[in-house]
Amino acid sequence: MAVPDEIIHQSTRLKIMSSLNVLDRNAWIEFTRLKAILATTDGNLGAHLESLAKAGYIAVDKRFEGKRPQTRVRATQAGRKAFAGHVAYLREILDLSQT
Repeated sequence: MAVPDEIIHQSTRLKIMSSLNVLDRNAWIEFTRLKAILATTDGNLGAHLESLAKAGYIAVDKRFEGKRPQTRVRATQAGRKAFAGHVAYLREILDLSQT
């Protein structure tokens, strides 16, 4: 049986990883776009991104577009693997509940 990933299991982090995993492997998403998708605050999103980055599940790129700071994120290979494992765990739970 698959095991849960406690880092991804938290609902906001699960939504973040779901959003990142639908993108191409090397595609980045801007912080502001991800914040809008998740309907969360800057602080809340930032804290969850920090947790995912510490785990090695996402890469964070901070740069400037002209004079404006821009933060963007993408899932790492380790993050995609962890997400796939967590999804397998959730599917097993759903399959068990249907029997």
